Amino acid sequence: MTEADLGRPGGVGTAGGWERSLTETFVTLADTLVADYDVVDLLDRLVMASVDLLGVTASGLLLDDQTGHLALVASSSEESRLLELFQLQHDQGPCVDCVHDGAPVSVDDLAAHRDRWPLFVPAALELGFRSMTAVPLRLREHVVGGLGMFHEGPVTMSPDNQRLAQALADVATIGILQRRSVHRSTVVAGQLQHALTSRIAIEQAKGVLAERLSIGVDQALDVMRRYARSHNEKLTEVALAVVNGAVDLSSDGTLREQ
Repeated sequence: MTEADLGRPGGVGTAGGWERSLTETFVTLADTLVADYDVVDLLDRLVMASVDLLGVTASGLLLDDQTGHLALVASSSEESRLLELFQLQHDQGPCVDCVHDGAPVSVDDLAAHRDRWPLFVPAALELGFRSMTAVPLRLREHVVGGLGMFHEGPVTMSPDNQRLAQALADVATIGILQRRSVHRSTVVAGQLQHALTSRIAIEQAKGVLAERLSIGVDQALDVMRRYARSHNEKLTEVALAVVNGAVDLSSDGTLREQ
């Protein structure tokens, strides 16, 4: 199957609507290129943009601290989070290879690549993913991570969409690298530690909201995203507020009445 069989990538509805969404996405990502940007918020926007614009089922992102350590810092769904963690635990899979080699990896039918990734492929199929494309977060020789995009069907990502995915990843890479000094690895290691700490807060907040509102963890994350966007706050700040009880959110992303 090709992307042409799926309609316009991203499901926006019309070519004009998709183009407006694309423009807005790059403007939003560019807005994060400021001194006080939050790396977790930046990468969360990247994974959601890849789903919205490219029509993939889910996305996940691994970040490298340039000392040989990879960590999951963003995911669009619980399934993609679990699969990216599986890649890290077993050091096996398209996204891991993408980061190690600094080159895109595109697989239109994972079932045909069991020999290459004997542990990863069964896990991906069990979680409902049949195909995958991964692009590196890189600037010239610097590779700082990888964006993995999963699809529930055997889909071949078009060259145009792969270039768009790489362009989105490139913008995020600039955001990560822009404040690097001579001590590059120290700066990135600090960013990675901040990202990991932030992810812990986000995972805790997802659990709190899911239990409080009797919804799934993916829905809980969407609630926090909506509130963060509508109030111009960082996702990490909203998550901490939820965990600390400073905000009480409803299922539509607004504050619940007392």
